[in-house]
Order: sequence, then C-alpha cells, then structure tokens
Amino acid sequence: MATVIRLTRVGRKKKPFYRIVVTDSRKRRDGGWIESIGYYNPLRPDFKNVDKERVDYWLSVGAKMSDRVKSIVK
Repeated sequence: MATVIRLTRVGRKKKPFYRIVVTDSRKRRDGGWIESIGYYNPLRPDFKNVDKERVDYWLSVGAKMSDRVKSIVK
C-alpha cells in the first residue's frame, strides 16, 4: 500500500481548514485516512500544528509527502 501525507479539507465554504493526514494514495482527498497528524489554517498561517515525531515515523516507513505539506512542515 502506497501511503502519502497530505491535506484533507474540513472547513466550510469560504473558510478553509485542513487536517494533515496519512492516507492511502488511491483514496480521494476527503476520503478515509489512517492517522491525523496535525492541522493547518491558511487564513491564519501561524495557526498550525504538526506532530513532527509522527511525520518522521511515517517517512521512515515509506510514506511520501505532498508538496503543500512539505512547505507547511518546514
């Protein structure tokens, strides 16, 4: 199974809010996920939380990060 760390949208219309999740790469953007490892609010870029230990773990077992998540985690 190819896993990927990416964003899934949970906000309402005109008010985006995203969870940073680990999911199967074949699932839809808002489909089921394996684990939630953080969140991100693009309207307030300082309002983000990422569990770096879990990110490192998932990268060590072969998960890929999306480009957007790479820029958020930095």
